[in-house]
Amino acid sequence: MSSATEPATEIRYIDALNAGMATAIEEDERVVLIGIDVGASGGIFRVTKGLFDRFGPERVIDTPISEMGFVGAAVGAAMTGLRPIVEIMFMDFVGVCMDPILNQAAKLRYMTAGALEIPVVFRMQTGAGKSAGAQHSQSLEAWFAHIPGLKVVMPATVADARDLLLESVRDPNPVVFVENRRLYASKGDVEADPLPLGKARVAQAGDDVTVVTWGQMLRRCLAAADEGPASLEVIDLRSLVPLDMETVIESVQRTGRLLIVHEAVQDFGAGAEIAARVGDQLFDELRTPVRRLGAPSVPMPFSPDLERALLPTSKAISAAAQALKAEG
Repeated sequence: MSSATEPATEIRYIDALNAGMATAIEEDERVVLIGIDVGASGGIFRVTKGLFDRFGPERVIDTPISEMGFVGAAVGAAMTGLRPIVEIMFMDFVGVCMDPILNQAAKLRYMTAGALEIPVVFRMQTGAGKSAGAQHSQSLEAWFAHIPGLKVVMPATVADARDLLLESVRDPNPVVFVENRRLYASKGDVEADPLPLGKARVAQAGDDVTVVTWGQMLRRCLAAADEGPASLEVIDLRSLVPLDMETVIESVQRTGRLLIVHEAVQDFGAGAEIAARVGDQLFDELRTPVRRLGAPSVPMPFSPDLERALLPTSKAISAAAQALKAEG
């Protein structure tokens, strides 16, 4: 980490991920990187560029196009003491390799009374907004948050892309690490002292409405906060499991209003769980009902215009927050 006296170093989100993996491989000989085209070609998104040349084919391993095969192999490797980082090219493809994640990685530490640790990180690229169609644009983080035994991490900033990846690799539990492709080119510094995994960040302080979000939607929520006129307190959860409800509750106790924003389909999403917990704890303190803002329950279209119409915008977020303020 850079010291407080050194100037901030601004890099891209994609480079922060690369740096996190490089640091993890350097500091622990048990860490290996596994996936389709992660080696000499640097990955289809170029996230792993240069790692093969730097660390060699025994640490950066190209695989056949068989997610079930290499994800299962990674879980087995974790059982024997390695710490694999597994790239699943698109989150949408995880359906073909759910068994080793759902029934093995998530369960084996519990089923062996702690005799086995499964320190494996499943990197998944997610998100709409690139006209990639219904099979390459889904946000499925709620699937994994529902599975006991998995941690679910969703970095929204450059600093968190590196720091949370490192923490995920060091964790003894299986971690689903979700990267939004639309953040890859975003820039930021990595100087700030990292927060621990499981701790939310107040990205912007405010007084009227608490806005809770994660991943790509953080940028749109911050833009909505700048648009006004309501004063928004924007909270970046950073992870869904662990879920930092303490930070959320403290904020909602002050504002009395809560808006939850996510890119994933609104129906049965993670926002519903957060809303239920706030309702359970703060029912008598809420000035208005909790509101959620997410994508409608339809497959993501290829058409750029239709795709834009489905995703929450900063204007929609600002309008929803203002409506909450006007209600009470």
